[in-house]
Amino acid sequence: MRVEPVWREPTGLPAPRAGADEAGRGCLAGDVVAAAVILDPDAPPDGLNDSKKLTPAQREACFEQIVNGCLSFAIGRASAAEIDRLNILQASLLAMRRSVQQLTLQPRFVYVDGNFCPDWKYPSRAVIGGDGCIPAIAAASILAKVTRDREMAALDREYPGYGFARHKGYPTRDHLEALARFGPTPIHRRTFGPVAELV
Repeated sequence: MRVEPVWREPTGLPAPRAGADEAGRGCLAGDVVAAAVILDPDAPPDGLNDSKKLTPAQREACFEQIVNGCLSFAIGRASAAEIDRLNILQASLLAMRRSVQQLTLQPRFVYVDGNFCPDWKYPSRAVIGGDGCIPAIAAASILAKVTRDREMAALDREYPGYGFARHKGYPTRDHLEALARFGPTPIHRRTFGPVAELV
């Protein structure tokens, strides 16, 4: 499986070009995690696609290819407290800005998945569904998703009983039942409806 080039990249854009994406916007708990990636144009990873269309095993395999073969990558995040203070859209843009700023090779152009670009110095373009048509965004979506899933699995050990390793903080029935039974943890987003009702 590979990203289909249904959206044609304009010619003449300056290199290096990065892709940025986030994971965890719809969760009730945990950070929103973003990644930025500059791929090696001469050695693109196999199997790139929107992370939501890959199995966990496929994502893990792609993750290793990306981090070992790209020109630069970085992870950024915004905490649950920042999400509550800023709102999830602004926190997601903040996480993406942090990821791009941490790239060791600074890009001259950035593709961002979604409707909006962060407020930053980089020439950029937001592309709806970019994780399914731009390889660098697809790579960023995989890094963000795998990183966040690993962190939620670790938080499952810190906060047993909530099932974070299974649902990764999304509002599943198991998660909502655990919330009602145990109450919110410090990593829950207190402005999100099901949590706000319990605070």
